[in-house]
Amino acid sequence: MPEPVIALYRPHPGKEEALLNLVRMHHGVLLDEGLATDEHPQVLKSQNGTLLEIFEWKDAEAVQAAHSNPAVLALWDAFSAVCDFVPLSSLPEAERPFPHFERVDA
Repeated sequence: MPEPVIALYRPHPGKEEALLNLVRMHHGVLLDEGLATDEHPQVLKSQNGTLLEIFEWKDAEAVQAAHSNPAVLALWDAFSAVCDFVPLSSLPEAERPFPHFERVDA
């Protein structure tokens, strides 16, 4: 059964474009490795610049397999060089019901 996830990426200063490029690549790598569904991800931007990527893992096994997949690990290393992975609670929008975000073309 698919497992939806919201991944949050806060860009390092000056790394916004590099981060967006990686987000644009992310789903394709997961698809190529058989780890994600073909449901196109939605990418949103918080008022503090954090990007939210909403996508679906193929299933629980795919989530686990990603943690030992060389292509995925290489991409995650690239993410780590340009952003921090942050929780939903770090977003200013999380402080109110019905948060709104900017849609990003990815």
